[in-house]
Amino acid sequence: MSDNDIIILNSILKQNTALVEGSLSDSEYFNVFAFEQILKNYELSYEEMSKGSIDSGDDGGVDGLFVFINGDLLHEDSDLTGIKRPPRFEVFLIQTKNSASFSEIAVERVIASVRNLLNLTKDMNALRNLYNSDLINKVDSFRHAYLDLASRHPVLNFNFIYVTKGDTTNIHPKVKEQAKILEQVIKEFFSGAKTEVTFMGARELLDASRVGKSYTLQLQFLESYLSKGADNYIVLSSLRDYYNFITDRDGNLQRHIFESNVRDYQGNVEVNKDIQKTLEAQDNLDFWWLNNGITILASKASIVGKTITLDDVLIVNGLQTTTIIYNYFKDRGIEEEKGKGRSILVRIIITDNPETRDRIIKATNFQTAVPVASLKATDRIQRNIEDFFLQHDWFYDRRKNYYKNMGKPAARIISIPYLAQAVMAMILREPDNARARPSSLIKRNTDYSRVFSESIRPDIYLFCARTMKRIDNYLRNESAELPIQGKDNLKFHLAMLSTIKLIGNKDYKATDMSGLSASHFTKELLTESLQEMIKSTEEFASKRGWTIERIAKSREFVDYMLKIVNLPSSEAA
Repeated sequence: MSDNDIIILNSILKQNTALVEGSLSDSEYFNVFAFEQILKNYELSYEEMSKGSIDSGDDGGVDGLFVFINGDLLHEDSDLTGIKRPPRFEVFLIQTKNSASFSEIAVERVIASVRNLLNLTKDMNALRNLYNSDLINKVDSFRHAYLDLASRHPVLNFNFIYVTKGDTTNIHPKVKEQAKILEQVIKEFFSGAKTEVTFMGARELLDASRVGKSYTLQLQFLESYLSKGADNYIVLSSLRDYYNFITDRDGNLQRHIFESNVRDYQGNVEVNKDIQKTLEAQDNLDFWWLNNGITILASKASIVGKTITLDDVLIVNGLQTTTIIYNYFKDRGIEEEKGKGRSILVRIIITDNPETRDRIIKATNFQTAVPVASLKATDRIQRNIEDFFLQHDWFYDRRKNYYKNMGKPAARIISIPYLAQAVMAMILREPDNARARPSSLIKRNTDYSRVFSESIRPDIYLFCARTMKRIDNYLRNESAELPIQGKDNLKFHLAMLSTIKLIGNKDYKATDMSGLSASHFTKELLTESLQEMIKSTEEFASKRGWTIERIAKSREFVDYMLKIVNLPSSEAA
């Protein structure tokens, strides 16, 4: 490996640090960068990558842990009831070292941790004395998900990736031997699992960072029809060609071309069983006769021969069909289709108007069993929030990773779940709900309408988002007295408590926030609120004997805090 690789990598890291939180240390950003390269195909947001990080004390040598089920990230509140077909688990254990070498001891630490964490006979609560709560909770979520789905014969793949700035062509044999031992240990606990150990150095990180996401794709077709007076198309494409269109050169599904807010795969529901049966059928019926087809949005199209080239590709309807086609050929091989001559109908609509696109997404997806909450990103209130944020140089990511892919700074990107949690804690005074349901907070229409209401002005939403970011930074840099496991668990409680103290009224309304700004949440206010919150937590824990995590999810604790809150005025009475 050339020394130039390290010099170039360090230069890229320095330039990219500005896109993430400015307060991250070099090693913390190195983690984020490594996660992004390793998990590029899964389209994670900065927020999701941050939540997968375990780089703190008692991490057992694991700096990142990510679990995917059928391509979707597993959250602690993920709903597994819709998963019917054999689930595919992909577990990524990631170790990152901001150094120029690979260490034998580093792998040995992971081996020791795996012997504890993947041994299902060991009680997770007993392991809390050895490992931090982030690691324990993530492993616990994996354990429960795997056991809950065990009757569906899950496929299990473990990936251990060891990342440094070193040279992978010069790894000591003892390190490689430890890697083999790690593979063996994992297979001792999960005999049917596929296990792979990968070393990534400066050169591999550079190569991965240079692989960009292409939104300009070519689709070969059999027949086409151009809509009269409009630059829109209907094409028949062979299943082989469509499979090639939706996969990258490594055979992975190109998830970034799906409308992210309407892309939840519905599992083995009746309509998907029918699609699967159609693919497996040996009759003479063509696939497109029995399928509604695919809808694609693009900003530009051109045809040469039997190939259409599309810019800014976005598949907005047909995820179920696409996923089943992908899995079918992924398992059997593309040669399975040779000689069958089956095809799929593809509608291509050319537009670069956001409102038109949103109308098409909603119209085409109302015809299928997509959860209503998944379509909320197209609501007028969501577009209004996005527009207002843009006016103030903030970026509301109602279309997941839209602004990340544009290179906007992560410190100013606000996701729908993040804003919903901030509003739930600061306006509705339900920090327990915000903490307990990070990914499902607004899936129910009743919750959605409480959080996103026309009665709440856009500037209040921006205030909540900016304040939550300010509190995150404070907890990361200024709150040494709060244990590491409390920072993520209790940040929404701190947001609520400091808002109460700032307004001077624990029964405030959203309109009472008018005129406030994130700058009003000074270090002094947050420190005072934090100390009071820590005292309340310790008192409550001593009475109940609960963990911080359980306390944070408890409405009983919120009521306790509200009862004893120390207000700076006569409002305390």
